[in-house]
Amino acid sequence: MKIYTKTGDKGTTALFGGTRVPKHHIRIESYGTVDELNSHLGLIRDQDINQAYKDLITCIQDRLFTVGAILATDPDKAILKNGKERLNIPKISSEDIDILEREMDMMNEALPAMTHFVLPGGHQTVSFCHIARCVCRRAERLATALNDIETIDPNALMYLNRLSDYLFVLARKLSFDLQANEIKWIPEKQ
Repeated sequence: MKIYTKTGDKGTTALFGGTRVPKHHIRIESYGTVDELNSHLGLIRDQDINQAYKDLITCIQDRLFTVGAILATDPDKAILKNGKERLNIPKISSEDIDILEREMDMMNEALPAMTHFVLPGGHQTVSFCHIARCVCRRAERLATALNDIETIDPNALMYLNRLSDYLFVLARKLSFDLQANEIKWIPEKQ
């Protein structure tokens, strides 16, 4: 398989199903941001963290490929006229979302109560989590904007929402595990 095809040289790219769109199309921005998020998760996974976190991040990365495939699919080409799926695109399940929620609940049990917002930072690994969280929120904003134009699988949108929450809790848990300083944001009084 060649990496370069030359078919995008004029500023368009093909979606799953063959439809060509401009490379700046919101659908491309959406799945491109999910791809960026996936790369940031790889950076977190490469840190010296608990293997259980690494294993879950690997699963999340797999699920993000699924979200990317969903976002990269032309909805008009995904379903045949008889209602059957034309393209074999995986799905995000409610169980995928439940896994993130269970993991957040378990991590939160070990953490002190959150009384203030926290400033990102304190340790390089924690900072990587906060960056990934921000990229995840951007992916979610783009995907919801796309959903206003063309309906997207609601589980894909929910997954991005829960994932950004998971990354926030993971950042807090890693701060705790690494004994990093978690700085509370206390607004200055004027």
